Amino acid sequence: MSGRVRKAVLPVAGLGTRVLPGAKTTPKNMLNVVDRPILSYIVEEARAAGVEHIVFIVGRGQGAIEDYFDSSPEIEGALEAKGKAEILADVRRDLPKPGQMSFVRQMAPLGLGHAVWCARDIIGDEPFAVMLPDMLMAADTPALAQAVAAHDRVGGNIVVVEPAPEGEAHKYGIVDLESQDGRLNKMRGMVEKPAPGTEPSNLFISGRYVLQPDIFPLLEKQGKGAGGEIQLTDAMAELMKIQSFHALEYEGVTYDCGDKIGLLRANVAFALRRPDLADSARRAITELL
Repeated sequence: MSGRVRKAVLPVAGLGTRVLPGAKTTPKNMLNVVDRPILSYIVEEARAAGVEHIVFIVGRGQGAIEDYFDSSPEIEGALEAKGKAEILADVRRDLPKPGQMSFVRQMAPLGLGHAVWCARDIIGDEPFAVMLPDMLMAADTPALAQAVAAHDRVGGNIVVVEPAPEGEAHKYGIVDLESQDGRLNKMRGMVEKPAPGTEPSNLFISGRYVLQPDIFPLLEKQGKGAGGEIQLTDAMAELMKIQSFHALEYEGVTYDCGDKIGLLRANVAFALRRPDLADSARRAITELL
């Protein structure tokens, strides 16, 4: 099955336990990196890849996400009245056109696989992207755009990967490749947290996927896996028996914003990438060091 990737699923219902207490009243994906919520960058990445419709899988207490991607007449009116056109443009930059975003409630925290399954009726019968919004990816060509280009080239299913830190492959979900030549290689399997020394490669799954809709019937009957949750990787392993999967080692750097130090690193890195802030940020960081 082929077709253009027009829709993306963003599972944002997690509690953000690794970034508490910051995520106690603010959804973890709404925490700031520099001057924008993490989700602002993820949505920008999706749009740069040609995504036309974003499906947020939300949980209780996450109304701030829906509010952020809605207009704010009071704020916008005040900025307009004061002639603050530049700030007003920043406030409006993430606003979707009508019908470009959907919000689906995940009624219980049953796992990533269940969250993706909740989007089945909106995705329909076409390939789609999954973007884990904890993972913020800095790349000249956005990570999802790289994955979509790979999908356009080979079809099937694409899993974005990157090298694990030296000696730490056993902490991640690692892909098993038929052979390794270049950045795009056919997969023959995945291993979740392999024992040290048994890793089939050093490439771990890093939070961007292009999947075929055939994953949904598999997720519907998928039993609980690791952690007592419905795991997306379990359904992917089943789908791999009948469809091709390729691992794409993307060009860029990943920051795990679900981790306190990862979030700090993202703030520093993205400030240094900003032409309007880089010099001031570098001086501030140097002074602190």
